[in-house]
Amino acid sequence: MLEVGDGNEIYWEVSGNPDGNPVVFLHGGPGGGSLPPQRRFFDPEAYRIVLFDQRNCGRSRPHAADPGVSLETNTTWHLVADIERLRQHLDIERWQVFGGSWGSTLALAYARRHPERVSELVLRGVYLASKADDAWAFTGTGSARLFPREWAAFRDFIPETERDDLVAAYHRRLSDQDPEVHVPAARAWAAWELSANTLLPAPPPPLDDRELVGFSRIEAHYFSQACFLEEGELLDVAAIRHIPCVIVNGRYDMKTPPDAAWDLHLAWPEAELRIVEDAGHAGAEPGTLHELIAATDGYRSASLVQPPTVGRIA
Repeated sequence: MLEVGDGNEIYWEVSGNPDGNPVVFLHGGPGGGSLPPQRRFFDPEAYRIVLFDQRNCGRSRPHAADPGVSLETNTTWHLVADIERLRQHLDIERWQVFGGSWGSTLALAYARRHPERVSELVLRGVYLASKADDAWAFTGTGSARLFPREWAAFRDFIPETERDDLVAAYHRRLSDQDPEVHVPAARAWAAWELSANTLLPAPPPPLDDRELVGFSRIEAHYFSQACFLEEGELLDVAAIRHIPCVIVNGRYDMKTPPDAAWDLHLAWPEAELRIVEDAGHAGAEPGTLHELIAATDGYRSASLVQPPTVGRIA
């Protein structure tokens, strides 16, 4: 655990080669937490792999599942500061930054704030926290047209008089300290959020109510505040265009459609854009996983280059 201020402690772990090329994995959500399979994007013989749980989720403390826990000091820029504090704590000069979905947002924010600390970037399922992204996810004019049954359940949980701003309506309920209010809201929120992760339908991961409440509450907190970013802010890449970067996006990603990845590539033509033709949003889908491992294998430290480890795509 690492104390990061404001009464927060974040969970972190290191695996792989202690002398390897350092890489930090930024999980999605926000509020999703890190998981052991996320180490599999990196050759453990070549990388010193750093995973951590962002504020108030996963094994970090306090947990957002307790509505009495304030999220006032949980913003994009608090998380950027936490990443930098963790780098200093681990005595790492520069590291590769790997982020998917919300993790790509956070990776870009961190790199723009600390470009001298980033050796490479690998971004998957690019999310720029734009007004268009919000409209796609939460107004019924985007992914809802492809998932009408799931959208109807999400929308209809909220009384018709409050449906002009569904994110705000959910945020109010998720912030309510009464479990009779926030637990059903979390279940409805998470059901919609997890409904379109893969190209082909797949059951959502098993989550208990504590995980659902923490995840949903953090997401609603961020999305109600435009993720604490200005419109178009992450497309200002002048300070990071020298950093090697690979962008990977599924062609049929219904959570973060490839137009955002394309916009980032247009702003940053030096970054390599790889569209996976038979994939949705999830990083573990075979085509996406293959491209992500190819990217990290391509960035292995020259002094530690090894043949790809057999079985990492299994």
